[in-house]
Amino acid sequence: MDVKSISIIGLGLIGGSLAKAFSHEFTDLKIYAVDNCTESIGLAEKEGVLNKGFSICCEEIWNSDIIFICTPVSKTIEYVNELSSKIKKGSILTDVASTKGELFNYIDGLENPPLFVGGHPMAGTEKSGYVNSIAHMFENAYYVLTPTKSSSEDAISTMENLLRKIGALPIVVSSKEHDTVTGCISHVPHIIASALVSLAKNNENSHGLIKLLAAGGFKDITRIASSNPSMWKDVVISNGPVVVKLLEDFKHIVDSMIDNIKSSENKEIYSFFDNAKAFRDGFSNTATGLLPKNFELIVDVTDEPGIIGKIATLLGNSGINIKNINVSNSREYEQGCLKITLSDQANTDKAYEILEASSYMVFRKD
Repeated sequence: MDVKSISIIGLGLIGGSLAKAFSHEFTDLKIYAVDNCTESIGLAEKEGVLNKGFSICCEEIWNSDIIFICTPVSKTIEYVNELSSKIKKGSILTDVASTKGELFNYIDGLENPPLFVGGHPMAGTEKSGYVNSIAHMFENAYYVLTPTKSSSEDAISTMENLLRKIGALPIVVSSKEHDTVTGCISHVPHIIASALVSLAKNNENSHGLIKLLAAGGFKDITRIASSNPSMWKDVVISNGPVVVKLLEDFKHIVDSMIDNIKSSENKEIYSFFDNAKAFRDGFSNTATGLLPKNFELIVDVTDEPGIIGKIATLLGNSGINIKNINVSNSREYEQGCLKITLSDQANTDKAYEILEASSYMVFRKD
């Protein structure tokens, strides 16, 4: 399909990033959006990202070649119901939701289902809203496509080609496989991260010692607990059966560990950590995964006046975009005291090369 127009329903973090990515890559592509936030629509139009924004669906939306529905699953189902009888023939509907079962059961049950190809970009941050959207969000990030019964080979191919143009890495899997995998690597980890924070909160003392001493390791594994509570409520309910099964599996692992600790089963405890390490060490460090990535470097420096300014100047003079730079006072499992947070992978790689070339001991956080 020769894609000449795209509509995006829901101009938040993902929808906004899609709009910016398409606008940056395709100069002749017509881009429309629907959102009830007039500020977001106005800003996107002012920035030249959109040709036109609307508060409700209309002719421009219905006649688009591809319509991205970037809303929670419950709202996505509502939009599919609204759009099915209005969109032009051959128009592709797609979504960005992290669960597919509920949505696909609805679509596949329709008497006349629209041409729908499920989509899920494995990218994002803990932040939300159009103001936090970025054009390079999907670069080197897996973008999972999940066909429905109404998906055609041409529609899937069109989506793959379009997504590759914005730097994404499209892969095609079944909706069932998708929901199991995302439940395991995203949905349950969000629950566990929040549970760990709750554990810390329940054991905090009046002096706030846990907050004071919470080190890099604890902050890293609980970072996703800062995500949008409303969104995650909808996600875990939508993927409920899968999440419950995985939590039961996780509970079995925890129960086994408790028994081994009580019985001082040294061999079993060692195997637990050793097997986890071996599997974790096999993870890819190149492509972006589903959980938001932190672009951080750790520099091992001595505590001397002006050291932060010296490094910041070195990187700044080389055009490096530093989001944050600070001394980590509690740094268990970290290899240095100076933590530098950067904007993206390109800046991180460049900063690493500059610091290493300047004889600093610098470490990546994977």
